[in-house]
Amino acid sequence: MAVFVLNKHRQPLMPCSEKRARLLLERGRAVVHKRYPFTLRLKDRVGGDTQALRLGIDPGSKTTGLALMRDTADGQRHVLCLFDLNHRGFQIKKALAQRAAFRRRRRSANLRYRAPRFNNRTRPQGWLAPSLQHRVDTVMAWVRRLSTLAPITALSQELVCFDTQKLKNPELSSVEYQQGALLGYEVREYLLEKWGRECAYCGTGDTPLEVEHVVPRSRGGSNRVSNLVIACHDCNSAKSSQPLTDFFATDKGLRKRLKVNGHTADTRLDRVQRQLKQPLRDASAVNVTRWVLFNALKATGLPVSVSSGGRTKYNRLRLGIPKTHALDAACVGAFDTLHDWQVTTLTIKAMGRGSYQRTRLTKHGFPRGYLMRQKQVHGFQTGDMVKAIVPTGKTVGSYTGRVAVRKTGRFNIQTEQGAVQGISHKYCTVIQRGDGYGYHLTPSINLTGGAGQAVA
Repeated sequence: MAVFVLNKHRQPLMPCSEKRARLLLERGRAVVHKRYPFTLRLKDRVGGDTQALRLGIDPGSKTTGLALMRDTADGQRHVLCLFDLNHRGFQIKKALAQRAAFRRRRRSANLRYRAPRFNNRTRPQGWLAPSLQHRVDTVMAWVRRLSTLAPITALSQELVCFDTQKLKNPELSSVEYQQGALLGYEVREYLLEKWGRECAYCGTGDTPLEVEHVVPRSRGGSNRVSNLVIACHDCNSAKSSQPLTDFFATDKGLRKRLKVNGHTADTRLDRVQRQLKQPLRDASAVNVTRWVLFNALKATGLPVSVSSGGRTKYNRLRLGIPKTHALDAACVGAFDTLHDWQVTTLTIKAMGRGSYQRTRLTKHGFPRGYLMRQKQVHGFQTGDMVKAIVPTGKTVGSYTGRVAVRKTGRFNIQTEQGAVQGISHKYCTVIQRGDGYGYHLTPSINLTGGAGQAVA
């Protein structure tokens, strides 16, 4: 992975190799400007020649891939850095739902006399839900941050559009889009055809079949077709309100029926899980945010080129490149060959900057603990990247990671190998102040599928 370089006035220069970065540090010509992503600042250089760099973006619902590349005139593309940006949309949605529940309880308990108000809140043009807006804002934050670290001159975005109705039924065409997926079917007949007129669980045919809920109604399951299967009476009765995996793992009668029909529990469970309709939340999130992200990228003033997901897949398969989010970003657009793609990927996880809420609650809404009022303890703050060298005790060793402060002065450090608890603040040194993200390096992937060497 290339190292970012800034000149004396903190203006971006061309990234350099790790070997050159070590030499610059050893000779005293540079200092460490930032640890994640690793950036040097030169002491004795003001200007310098730069080349055109391109930032490829592969938007995703949970993870967005970023790739910094250098293009040549003859269609060659050289990868300099790879990034996986993990979003926290689900956590935002969960926090907002909890806040709404608290507000609802307060108003019902304390303001019973106030008339409900529903239509007094307006939303601006182009409004997105906070969990979706977070995806756009996070990507744009890193586009701006990388633009201050490298001379980026162009952007490439995979402008993918998921056909959600086609995902439900790949054989839909023409006027069937308007008619719906169940035209001409009753639910029972649709399920019989979908599951081949045999029990979805044990594979028994030529027997009366019943409509069965995969996730029982008692556990919050719905009546949607995606939650329904056809099952024989024995399987339907035996499963009752059990989860699907527990039913396959513990029911002896099911195993006997599977053996008679020539199936195994593992293969049959895999088949059922594949057949069930996959949730389309992630596809919908990408569909909603793709044009908003495109317009935000255009507002940067840099030229933005877009490409389809099919073109990205074609490039990746043509060159024999494994599928990761970051490598998909490197394969966006039109080019001939891709060089130096076997580099370490920096995984960036959006962690947030804490909460104003100082009271921790149980799932029923009752207080279970209180947080301290101050954010800093002995000069450290939750989210800081620290290095701790512990000379004695049960936790003897060297640790580098994200710190969680405690009022007692004994901190927890989240390393790549796991959490280490009870580290005294006396042994900790800040290497980078918290910026709302967590970082770790992912080893490169070789053509054989194995992992390469990670460079710290």
